[in-house]
Amino acid sequence: MLAHHAGPIPAPSMRSVSHLLDTPALLLGRESVRDPYRKMSTGSDQAQRRSLSEKRGIVMSMGALVKTFVCGLVAVLVAVVKVAAQTPAPDPRAGMPERPSVATHAGTVAAGFVEIEAGVEIDRYDDASNGGLVPAVIKIGLASHLQLTVQTPLVRPSGAGIGVGDVSVGIKWRVVDDTPLFGDLAALPAVKFPSGSATTGTGTGTTDVGLLLISSKQWGEISLDLNVGFTRRSGDGGNAPRNASLWAASLGGPVAGRVGWGAEVYGYPATSGPAGSEAIVAVLLGPTFELRNSLVLDLGLIAPLSGPQPRAVFAGFTYNVGSIKR
Repeated sequence: MLAHHAGPIPAPSMRSVSHLLDTPALLLGRESVRDPYRKMSTGSDQAQRRSLSEKRGIVMSMGALVKTFVCGLVAVLVAVVKVAAQTPAPDPRAGMPERPSVATHAGTVAAGFVEIEAGVEIDRYDDASNGGLVPAVIKIGLASHLQLTVQTPLVRPSGAGIGVGDVSVGIKWRVVDDTPLFGDLAALPAVKFPSGSATTGTGTGTTDVGLLLISSKQWGEISLDLNVGFTRRSGDGGNAPRNASLWAASLGGPVAGRVGWGAEVYGYPATSGPAGSEAIVAVLLGPTFELRNSLVLDLGLIAPLSGPQPRAVFAGFTYNVGSIKR
């Protein structure tokens, strides 16, 4: 992040720069080098005087070039510093929603700040049964490019009661910013613990280790987030496939005022084993509403394109609580 300066940075005087360069060492054509010519004879030394005069002209030209180059370089540096000083630093209280899409962005919460995400999702299956999900996420900025993410969902499987789901803990590391092709790049390794119930369907009964790779690119006011991920699970594959992967591409931007939009296509490739499933592809659409800088609401729907993905509607919020350093 860019730091604020106490006031505008004064530009160095071009006159002072020019004065520093007007020294006898650089401009040998000034009065300090004229006396030797006056002491020379006027007969056989004419050729030597012409040679020295030519050298004096060359040195003066070089001095002028050096002075012009240094003055130009200083002017460029001053302009760069002024632009950097005038660029506002990102607001650490600004909400950075990762919900409701499957894809997440490469951004991280400011160091020492806490952000909460929560919502509700209602699922409708092909057999006309219903299920639901109440995701809750806490994000804590550990450093300028490092974020701790803890997710504790409530899950209501089809035909069962609501219960605590599997808790997951991850660290998002923003590896690099503003690459020419892929924008910001981040990695999110995570571990999921079997805190839910495999019997009632609120959990998988497995310990999972996953890695999500993230690219976030900005074109004006339009953002594109690309994700690919892989998960390896414990167990024999009876409750959940040992290996699973996902991909997602999400677009978003403003509509008018504080209203924005988000659109996403995502997929879960086919898995194998006793609990294997055919591939899933679905789309997600919906608006966002920024009530204030630190509070963003979302609303939308999920529609399957292929595979056993239930239809769903959702709503939720993202709220930046503020600094924990108080």
